[in-house]
Amino acid sequence: MEKPLWIICITHMFIEVYLLMQVALIPVIIREFQLSLLEASLIATIPSILTLLMNIPSGFLTDKFSTNQLLFTSMLIEGLSTFLVSQTSTFWMLIVGVSLLKISSPIYHISGLSQLSRLAKPERISRYVGFHNALGSLGSAAGLITLAVFLTTFGWRITYLFWAVPILIWGFIILKSPYLKTKPAKRESYEKKNRRFTRLSLIFSAEFIILLLVIGVREIGATGSSTFMTTFFTDTRGLPDATASLIFSLGPFVGIAGSLIGGYLGEKLGAKKALSLSILCGAFSLILLPVAFELYLIILAYLLYSFFSSAIWSPMNTIVAHVTPETERGMSYSVYFLTEGLLASVAPTLAAGFIQVTQIWFIFPYSIVFMVASVIILQFLKLPQPQRNNFKQLKE
Repeated sequence: MEKPLWIICITHMFIEVYLLMQVALIPVIIREFQLSLLEASLIATIPSILTLLMNIPSGFLTDKFSTNQLLFTSMLIEGLSTFLVSQTSTFWMLIVGVSLLKISSPIYHISGLSQLSRLAKPERISRYVGFHNALGSLGSAAGLITLAVFLTTFGWRITYLFWAVPILIWGFIILKSPYLKTKPAKRESYEKKNRRFTRLSLIFSAEFIILLLVIGVREIGATGSSTFMTTFFTDTRGLPDATASLIFSLGPFVGIAGSLIGGYLGEKLGAKKALSLSILCGAFSLILLPVAFELYLIILAYLLYSFFSSAIWSPMNTIVAHVTPETERGMSYSVYFLTEGLLASVAPTLAAGFIQVTQIWFIFPYSIVFMVASVIILQFLKLPQPQRNNFKQLKE
């Protein structure tokens, strides 16, 4: 893999370090700040809303600035905002800090994935996205492992400070690197041939709209179960906070393999089949969690779910690249993450409301229904041939 692609992937690793920390901390936050489950869900909901609002501006920025400038900006925001989180003394201050930290994610993802899809050979996109997501899973796992260690020693706040320095150093390395000082894709000649179309009309094909529906419906189910996974471990299965966090941290480690396998399946089976298979297997693994009482069975079921949850991103990101024009790639990923963020922002509160009128283990059948529904919708997706972004062919 070429150096620019490795730089993008390593940046993804650092971006995802804090991805699951606040979710893993929900049981701790409930006790420390004396919150209800519904109130605690705001630590996932409010930062997700802010991330959602940043997606469209990030798409415009991707088409205006070089990749290394935007990746540096994402590292700078992430690194500096951790200082605020580490000093928090109230729940609302914590939400502000985590919300600022989350701004770095859309700035990175839209720029990084857009550039990766341009640099990679068409037939290797799925594989490279698999490596990209594997590094992200490694970052999430590393963040959760350090959280588990600091929960039993210096406290959870130190975890945020621990990663700040390497993140900021990497940001300045990216800024000085010559490999990603690339200009946005030019669209002048393309626009002359399509003057009657706006940028959004070029993006919103029938295929892309169906894909957005798949993303949104699946996100409701997957975010609901993931948000309250550690709460299920502690409240229903009676595990200590550090043990629950440690088990939760195993998910991203398995996600490394899941990401690589997802990229391989996307290349061999085609992105659509690989995505369908990954979502269905993930839904099946959730069936096991409510009936698993032994610790090893709980871990096994959770690891299966984490594996297949990570496997979906390579084929999903690949489909985005194949059904949208290359000249509008930044805006296409912006809309993609906007949809994902919109549903991710409301899913924890919806799930918390559902849990409060039932029991916490009901979150799993709730999630399964949405995940299976997303696979049904996916079957209506017909991948275009030839590709509008000049790709030769994509296997369905």
